[in-house]
Amino acid sequence: MSTDYAIRPLTPDEVLIAVDWAANEGWNPGLSDARCFLSVDPDGFWGGFLNGELIATISVVNYDAQFAFLGFYIVRPDHRGQGYGLGLWQAATAHAGDRLIGLDGVQDEQANYAKSGFQLAYRNIRFGGPIREALKGLPDGEQSTSLNELTAEVEAFDRAAFPAPRSKFLSHWLTAEGHVARALYLDNELRGYGVIRPCRSGFKIGPVIADDAEIARALTSALLRAVPDTVHDQDVFLDVPEPNSAAGELARDMGLTPVFETARMYTGPAPKIAVDQIFGVTTFELG
Repeated sequence: MSTDYAIRPLTPDEVLIAVDWAANEGWNPGLSDARCFLSVDPDGFWGGFLNGELIATISVVNYDAQFAFLGFYIVRPDHRGQGYGLGLWQAATAHAGDRLIGLDGVQDEQANYAKSGFQLAYRNIRFGGPIREALKGLPDGEQSTSLNELTAEVEAFDRAAFPAPRSKFLSHWLTAEGHVARALYLDNELRGYGVIRPCRSGFKIGPVIADDAEIARALTSALLRAVPDTVHDQDVFLDVPEPNSAAGELARDMGLTPVFETARMYTGPAPKIAVDQIFGVTTFELG
């Protein structure tokens, strides 16, 4: 590894480069992801620079004093295998201090993450397929409500299914350009909420947090029907935790097929969250 290698936090413009690299890796980020991600921890995005040129990226975003999430770990292909990624990894994870760190890593790297102290919790599986076909497997269904801002009720509902409070992130995620957020109430009680967003290719649904499969199905239908008919030939992607078999069943009922998977791992025991209420993971980059 060259002595002309420097590691430092990324500027907002440099984070856009990291998102572009993620797109090149086939991760298909959302069009507004960078701004939403930066809202959580502006100092959580790091880069490795060789002779002043960015060659490696990583994010270790601190949600609160107990939890952080790692993503965007990419080394430019022409500089892989030379130690630059490891040096960046060590510097960025130090940013988390003694927090529990989570990540969604590709299966091929699972053994390497284990060497750094990460333990497998479960797999997340990405399903994808055309919106038009997905709608055929969904009800016209339940009345849902537009979510135009983060409410205390939604924040509390989300907290049961995520390891840390994430009000800053959700405030941006629900209202970002192109994002559509819906909530479903029964007898004036919040039973689920979800978001759909445009991506480099097609759309992604996430999160979908719901009390049960019927609520999740109705929410997913409402989200898909909220996008214009003119894009129904595009693909939609839904990332589901494998332990929630009802989420996988929903994806298959929509005619979606597995296209990618990750290993959800943590540096310690997995946090106690309601995985059975997660019918769509928010994002592999930030949990």
